[in-house]
Amino acid sequence: MYLLASSNPLDHVYQWIYLKTEVGGFDFTLLSNHIVMQIIAAILLVFLFPMLVRMRQTGDPVSDLTPRGFGNFIDSICNYLRTEIAQPMLGDYTDRFIPYIWSAFFYILTVNLLGLIPLEAITRGAVQGVFPEAHHGIGGAATGNIFVTGALATVTMVMMVFNGLRLGGMHYIAHFCPGPLWLAPILIPVELVGLVAKIFALTVRLFANMVAGHVLLAVLASFIALTYHALGTGGASGVAFVVTIVSVLFNLLEIFVAFLQAFIFAFLSAVFIGQSIVFHHDDHDEAAAH
Repeated sequence: MYLLASSNPLDHVYQWIYLKTEVGGFDFTLLSNHIVMQIIAAILLVFLFPMLVRMRQTGDPVSDLTPRGFGNFIDSICNYLRTEIAQPMLGDYTDRFIPYIWSAFFYILTVNLLGLIPLEAITRGAVQGVFPEAHHGIGGAATGNIFVTGALATVTMVMMVFNGLRLGGMHYIAHFCPGPLWLAPILIPVELVGLVAKIFALTVRLFANMVAGHVLLAVLASFIALTYHALGTGGASGVAFVVTIVSVLFNLLEIFVAFLQAFIFAFLSAVFIGQSIVFHHDDHDEAAAH
């Protein structure tokens, strides 16, 4: 799929900049293929998604409240994320934060799946009609951009810190020094590094996994050129057949990875937010036990 639609599979993770500006000696991207893909994902979620999951109006109360088709699929995912992922981590705060967990999961999933569609070659002419200097169309996996995944992870960090202070108060501040005060100069920096490490893990895990598949496809594609120079057309044709079959299988694997990485991001976000807002209940439980 990638192999047939693009001369370079890494086109799906490159960021092609269409508009940029310079402020104070620094270049700021105003519009790129990754920005466009995120806008498309947001539009699909905001406008198309509600239409697909809208309940029927038949007049029968039971039928009207029973999800059907695609709506049933989405309802199953939402219910699983709430009961099996968010509730064990967030406890009584589940309903406050489950909209964020749902939003993060479906947004990342949509961006990941859009990145699997080979749009670059199809849209190149249209983009060049608007931006004559552009050499590429839109398309690609925006989550293959570490700045995108870093921004998503930063949102989770803000949710952690802001709600930890809002709901935990002094309990949240005190958890940065879990030992005696005389160890504070050591423990506080360690806890702060741990907070940054959580965000780093969210950023790199999503970014690396979305890039890895495209890099592997680029390596496979390079085998065809290497074989052509070494063995000629006959050898290259045989290798191309094998590479095409393997590439199709890897594209199917990429679909699974798109779902898996969205789930892992939502799961870790629930875990990290839960650690920031419900940790103080453990203190009460230990006190009651004693």
